[in-house]
Amino acid sequence: PKPVYRDVSAAVGTALSLSLITPLSTETAKVETPVTARLRQPIVVDGFTVVPAGATLHGDVTEVERAGRVKGRSRLVFRFAEVQVNGQRDPFRTNALTFEGEATKGEDAAKVGGGAGIGAVIGGIVGGASGAAKGAAIGGAAGGGAVLATRGKEVELAEGTELNTSLASPYSVRVEVK
Repeated sequence: PKPVYRDVSAAVGTALSLSLITPLSTETAKVETPVTARLRQPIVVDGFTVVPAGATLHGDVTEVERAGRVKGRSRLVFRFAEVQVNGQRDPFRTNALTFEGEATKGEDAAKVGGGAGIGAVIGGIVGGASGAAKGAAIGGAAGGGAVLATRGKEVELAEGTELNTSLASPYSVRVEVK
């Protein structure tokens, strides 16, 4: 008998569990830096394997921001655009994965607030109420300087990092019906 084939599709939003192959850091990554990951679990639809576990996904960095001196947060965004199975690459669009560095905003606010408070105390001792206001401005500026000198935490993703994303467009394959 002749083999019978049918198209099977993984829908938009299909969950993907990945393991990062390419280590990434906001310190070294640039837009278009290539990224690869391995599919940890197969994509199965109606009992048919659409993409086997171990398939390689290829994509690139779409946005990278180093930890800023004022803003504080680093940011790394990437997505995958191709899947490779048995040496063959096909279009395979995933939703973007976004990683933000640890916020240092709380620490920064404490530094600024602390500086302003100390300035107000010094100003108050020196010149009464108007001195306290001037002291707060001076102290706040000094505290702000401390923030500018401190970088936030960079985003670091090691090889083997587990990632979860989903399909951004449907992915279809032709399978043999046995």
